[in-house]
Amino acid sequence: MRVFLYSELQRQIEKSGVGRAILHQRKALEANGVCCAERWQDADVVHINTVFPHSFFLAKKAKRHGIPVVYHAHSTKEDFRNSYVGSNLFASLFQRWIKLCYQQGTRIVTPSFYARSLLKQYGIEKKIHVISNGIALSEYQKDTAAGQRFRKQYGYKPQDQVILSVGMQICRKGILDFVQLAKAMPQYQFIWFGCTNLRFIGRKVRQAVLHPPKNLQFAGYVPKEQLQDAYSGCDLFLFPSYEETEGIVVLEALAMQIPVLLRRIPVYTEWLKESQDVYFAGDLQEFETKAAQILQGKLPDLTENGYHAVQKKDLPNVGKQLLRVYQSCME
Repeated sequence: MRVFLYSELQRQIEKSGVGRAILHQRKALEANGVCCAERWQDADVVHINTVFPHSFFLAKKAKRHGIPVVYHAHSTKEDFRNSYVGSNLFASLFQRWIKLCYQQGTRIVTPSFYARSLLKQYGIEKKIHVISNGIALSEYQKDTAAGQRFRKQYGYKPQDQVILSVGMQICRKGILDFVQLAKAMPQYQFIWFGCTNLRFIGRKVRQAVLHPPKNLQFAGYVPKEQLQDAYSGCDLFLFPSYEETEGIVVLEALAMQIPVLLRRIPVYTEWLKESQDVYFAGDLQEFETKAAQILQGKLPDLTENGYHAVQKKDLPNVGKQLLRVYQSCME
């Protein structure tokens, strides 16, 4: 079987979760012996990951030539809101557009049951398969030397307790809450990896990024290897995002077996058990309280359970699921 994996404007999106998901798809398919075609005309199935205009027209063109299309629904109206300047104003228009795109698929794939429920609310009636974006477990293993390298690079002392978050610098990711937590907890060090063009975010986020408290570093975008160093060297992964279709960085943190504290939103609770696999918080006060309790050893260590929860999302398993969807398209 030959599959054409397509993403429009890959260079612009490669630092985003969608960009990471596409790389994961290629690895997942290679692990199952599936050949990735160089041209859509040579493929048995076209797998589209983006919702830009050329993606839409490629889907229509492929179907006209009798090639089935799998449309990957990474984006929703809900995670488009509170992202960039003007995103809330255009959220309803965005919903209509992505619905039009996704309906071009012979099959639709989305990374969580929560995301599937949103798509169904939009009135999409096509078959929707839930397949995780996945994680290369073998590539994400805690390394003491890597953790020390991270701490040295960012000026942390051995006794410092470091709270890490990863994501685009947008309101939806909870970046303003992260800043507030840093201000409220000066005894801990905070660091945020990920970047966004400051011209396209709101004034509050821009000011927060440009003028952080002394115990907070905005480290920008770094290669995967440096981020793995950070996972190895931090004491807590705190992800205050308000909306996700899955959250690849959560999979990474769980795979690295570090304590994880997440916002209590539906996308996680469908597969992670509260106070068994990870800890959840609903507001700033609960984030502050639980973060301190985790770092002080007052709450049980859940990292082993968290790792077991993410094992089923290893890329070879993801590839098997994708292969079944492709085969169903061709029947």
